[in-house]
Amino acid sequence: MMMGKKVNWSWTSALVGAATASATAALLSAKPRDPTFHLISINLTSLKLSLPILDTEVILTVHVTNPNAVPIHYSSTELSIFYAGSFLGSAPVEAGSQPERSCQMLHLTARLSGMELAHHAAQFVADVARREMVLDAKVVIQGTAKVMWWEHKFRVNVDSHVTVDPLFLDVIDQENKSEMEVFVT
Repeated sequence: MMMGKKVNWSWTSALVGAATASATAALLSAKPRDPTFHLISINLTSLKLSLPILDTEVILTVHVTNPNAVPIHYSSTELSIFYAGSFLGSAPVEAGSQPERSCQMLHLTARLSGMELAHHAAQFVADVARREMVLDAKVVIQGTAKVMWWEHKFRVNVDSHVTVDPLFLDVIDQENKSEMEVFVT
């Protein structure tokens, strides 16, 4: 043991250590978190009769939350909608942005194929009788998030499992999973 040896202490070293610890804590607390998506409503906008099939157009109102400390910019993409495992229709998602730690509503116009419902007529009639129809939706959103002067590319894979009332288009239940990947190149 070194008793009596004088330790050379400086305010500069203490401040550098405190700044490093603070920066490390800030980086750890700012690690990217998955955004959340919640289908609020489905509104019928039009029915298009192409004998003998009836195609449908609906507006999907989706609540999106960016829990991250940085704003994001995303490119256009397409939301795919499935019924009984088959492609039913899609909704374009326009390119846009979202501020940090914010929520916003997206209004997506979806076109649904009456022909595909006709292929699943027996199941669709049973779903209407039960007043529960299960739809699945998938979308991949790509964009950038700018942290100081660096832009980081990201990709969010969203899978949704939604139960709706096929008569009144009410959302009964939903499970939404999003998984974000951030690329640091």
